This record gives sequence, structure tokens and C-alpha cells, in this order.
Amino acid sequence: MPEISDNIALRCTDIHRYLGQGEGRVHVLRGVSFEAKRGEVYAIVGPSGCGKSTLLYLLGLLDRPDSGEIWINGHLMSNSVDEARTAARGEHIGFVFQFHFLMLEFTALENVMMPMRKLGKLTPAQMVDRAKMLLNDVGLGEKTHRLATQLSGGEQQRVAIARALANQPSIILADEPTGNLDVKNSALVFDLMTRLAKESGQAIILVTHNPEIAGRCDSVRPMRDGLFV
Repeated sequence: MPEISDNIALRCTDIHRYLGQGEGRVHVLRGVSFEAKRGEVYAIVGPSGCGKSTLLYLLGLLDRPDSGEIWINGHLMSNSVDEARTAARGEHIGFVFQFHFLMLEFTALENVMMPMRKLGKLTPAQMVDRAKMLLNDVGLGEKTHRLATQLSGGEQQRVAIARALANQPSIILADEPTGNLDVKNSALVFDLMTRLAKESGQAIILVTHNPEIAGRCDSVRPMRDGLFV
């Protein structure tokens, strides 16, 4: 086991991933190693098809590498059984995607409470209090009882950020989190996500094509042909 610093939220070593079968088999990730410290924001950049999103899905335990190791808070997760991976996702990882994936028939408050209900660590009253606090933090305190369909695109993405932070995860994984937003909302969403995560000491790893967003991160990792360059 490699020595894991308390400050390292996530580490992967020598990750390989193949996709497809037979002659169509593609070596998407070719030995990627990476670590993310708490309170730091990392941008993974590169052309489409270079392996950025594949890596993010592996780090989020949504898929398994063909070889290599993934450590979450000092625990080896790449070889874990599905139940342990699901539990680790719920407790340690928050996701923000390009599309907000809110449940449209539910209110902003109910959407933010969903991960807390699944984790089951808080009382119903505590869940409501935390959801309201997070919606206040993202500037939607007055819209807690609005249905997701009654919110603008930028507001929906802010609800998605509040939801990602609901269980106080140590890692936030974001795949093009501002990809569907205009310049003003992109800056707002990025600022919110990074400020809230830094205040809580969370590691943020985001995939982006936006050079302005990438330039404002603590570290930029360019990727090409399945490797960091």
C-alpha cells in the first residue's frame, strides 16, 4: 500500500482502460497516475476522445479500470465489491455533470435532500435544515419550494451543486459543469462550486473545454491520447 497523506482525498496509479471488443478495441487510458489534495481544484483538459470523461467515471467508481489502483481517503477501491463502491460513492463523492439531472417533478429542496435520504445518516429535520442551508449558499434560499421545471438553467445547475455537496463528500467530480451555461452563469457556478468546496476542504476534479475556467483552477492537467502530458 502506498503511503497516503491525510491531505490526499483521491489517488490513482497506473490506470489502464480499454473499450470495445476485438479489432475495435481501443486503449483509452494508458497508465494514468494522479492525486488530488483536499481544498484544491484540478482541471483536466484536452481534445474530445482523449480519455478525460473515462477517467472521471473511473475515479467516481462508476466504472472499473482494467488495471491500476484507485484510492479514496486511503482505502483501495478499484478492486472493491459493488456494495462497497456504491457506499463509498454515496459518502465520499459528489457529482456535477454538464446536464443537471434534477428530478423535474420535485422541488429544489427535495432534489438536494435525495442523497441525504439515500445515505440515511441524518434525521428528516436535519436533512431539511442542511438542504435549506446549501440552497442559501448557492443563492436560491427563496426558491427552495420551486419545482425544478420553474428554475432557469443556471439555477438548476446551482441546485445540482447543492445536491453534490449534500453529504459533505471529500471529493467533487465535475464533467463540463458549465458546458450548458452562458458566460455569466458559467463564472457564477464555478465560483460557487470552488468557494464552497474550499471552505469545506474538498478536492474538486473537473473536466472542462473552457480555458478561462481551467485557468482559474489550482492545477491544470492536459491530457492527450490517454495520458497526462
